[in-house]
Formats: sequence, structure tokens, C-alpha cells
Amino acid sequence: MRRSRSFESERQPTRRGRLTEAERARLARFREDDYADPDIPGGADRFTTWGDGERGPRPYPDWLVTELAAVDTELGVLKTGKEADVHLLRRGLPDGSRECLLAAKRYRSDEHKQFRRDGAYLEGRRMRRSRENRAIAGRTSFGRNLIAEQWAVAEFATLSRLWTVGAAVPYPVQRNGTEVLLEFVGGDDGGAAPRLAQLRPGQEELRELWLQALAALEVLAAEGLAHGDLSAYNILVHEGRLVLIDLPQVVDLVANPGGPEFLARDVSNLASWFAARGLDVDEAEVTENLWKRVARA
Repeated sequence: MRRSRSFESERQPTRRGRLTEAERARLARFREDDYADPDIPGGADRFTTWGDGERGPRPYPDWLVTELAAVDTELGVLKTGKEADVHLLRRGLPDGSRECLLAAKRYRSDEHKQFRRDGAYLEGRRMRRSRENRAIAGRTSFGRNLIAEQWAVAEFATLSRLWTVGAAVPYPVQRNGTEVLLEFVGGDDGGAAPRLAQLRPGQEELRELWLQALAALEVLAAEGLAHGDLSAYNILVHEGRLVLIDLPQVVDLVANPGGPEFLARDVSNLASWFAARGLDVDEAEVTENLWKRVARA
């Protein structure tokens, strides 16, 4: 959020050729305010981006603020990752009559210089233009930006598809470039839902969560997909409801030659977590049944 422009009390001496940490932070805040639009009401950081980019599937949820008069306010960082950071965003009308919390996932192109998983996950998603393929293969600045946007495009498209068929995923609000806005899974106070890995469920709750996880895997399999990186760390549990997150690397089980390996790993990672807490899970049987579901799709 925007800060006051009065920083006289924060000034610190500098050494020749090098800034102190306090001075560097002060200058950064000045730059932040220099680019801020003084016409944005209520101290928000930007006007709503709802009028730009791709929008999520219809019908739009009742909780979602879609008025073009709305403004967005940054509330902090929810999660940092290898290729993206997730921020908490409040979108609301300036008069405070309507507002909602969103998770803003922002992909960073500079992190794709040596992102070794790209090749396997992007198999089957090759771009038509040879110049773009060469830039991606060479990890040029342009190529890294393309990779970052490909991840955003892939995740938004997958979430839209899965939401439409009733999968346990956050509602995908919109995508603008490398930013994907999602339903915030958590409380009205901005407290994020815990990850499955953080829970210590009793046996009854454990079985219920496993059944939900199995149902989520079946929905993906019915669409011919595997999560590709599933574990107890990218599943949220909110008010007893399991929600899959982090789906930019979703794998097409038919088009990707590594599909069987990705599916087996998803099942193994998840089943191992539940088995370690006392639930009897047959990984081989689950994987076989999922492949039968893929074949029927």
C-alpha cells in the first residue's frame, strides 16, 4: 500500500559507491510512490484489472467483485516459490460497499534461466513460431518471458477447465500476462487455509480427506490429465474441503510420453502421506483404476 512521501527522519548517511540498506529501502519507496497514480481512490494500488485480459468461466461467483469502478489493494505475500510468488489482494468498491479477497499469482521470468522441469512439463505445448521456440530453447530474455507467460496461460486454462467440470480447485478469476488472479482459499481475515501437510487429522478425518483426494484425481483422469507435481504441500484444506493448487505443470496423459510416470508419481506422493498416518492405501490399485478412467474418457 502507498506510504507517505515524508522520509526525512529515515535518511541515513551513505558511503561512496555503495548505499546503506536503509538508504536503498528509502529510495525504493520513493520510486514506488513516483509511479503511483494519485487518482486511485482510497489509497489502493491500482484500478481493477477486470476489464483487461482473460476472465474466468461463467457464471461468475456472487462473491466476486466485477464492477469496473473497483480498485485493488496489495495486502502482502502469501507464498514464494521457485517460479512465482502469490500475493494477497483486496478488490473492492471505493465506498467499501463490496469487496473480496483474491490470490494474485505472479510468474517471474528471471527464474526460468535454469528451470530444468520445463522440458518435460511443456512437452506437447510447443509454440508454432520457430522464433519463439528458439528463444525458449536458448533461455533468452524474450524466451524466459514466453516461458513465464506459458505457465500462466497453462494454469489459467487448466483451472478454468477443471472448475467447469466441478473439480476441487480455486475459481480462476482472470489472467493478465504473467499474473493469474484466483479465489482466495482462506478466512475473511486474510488467513490462508493450511496445507494438507500441516494437518494432524484423526482417522475419520483422514479417511474423508483421502476420499476427497481420490475424487479429485478421478476428475483429472476423466479429463485425461495428471497434476504433475501433486503432494500434501500443494493441497489446501479449508473448512473440511480439500482444494488442489499449483497446476501450471498439469500433464496431458495422452500427448505427453511421460504421462504414466507423472500419474504414478502423483499417486505415490499422495498415498505415501496418507499411509504414513495409518490409512491403508493400495497405490497400484489406485493407479490402475485411474488409467481405466482415462481410457473411458
